[in-house]
Amino acid sequence: MARKKAGPPPAALTTQRASRLYKLLTLLGDGPQTRRLLLSRLKLDVRGFYRDLETLRRFGIEVAPGFDTRYALTGTLDDALARLPFPDPGLNVRDALQLAKGESPAHRKLRQRVTAFLQGNGPPNKPR
Repeated sequence: MARKKAGPPPAALTTQRASRLYKLLTLLGDGPQTRRLLLSRLKLDVRGFYRDLETLRRFGIEVAPGFDTRYALTGTLDDALARLPFPDPGLNVRDALQLAKGESPAHRKLRQRVTAFLQGNGPPNKPR
């Protein structure tokens, strides 16, 4: 059985793109979605949409087209979030969300950065 040749490791994501990919995953986490709805919600053209799908594949996140032109995650949303890097070294989105739940000053700071990231309000790794 031939193994699929591994491509280059995924490049670092900009905050804007990581935030958009997070939004795409959460939309798909609600169940299969039409391409039209996804393009509208993400404010993307078809070309950008397919670039984002390819980026997700490079991170090991599979999105499959369905028979009725709907797209769906092949795994769970939690698994996908664990693979999506957070624009901060060493963290993925799921880890950042979990770490932001504490009550210490560090937790509050991370919670502010995660909230800004999820809302697409700029880089989470630059002080405001």
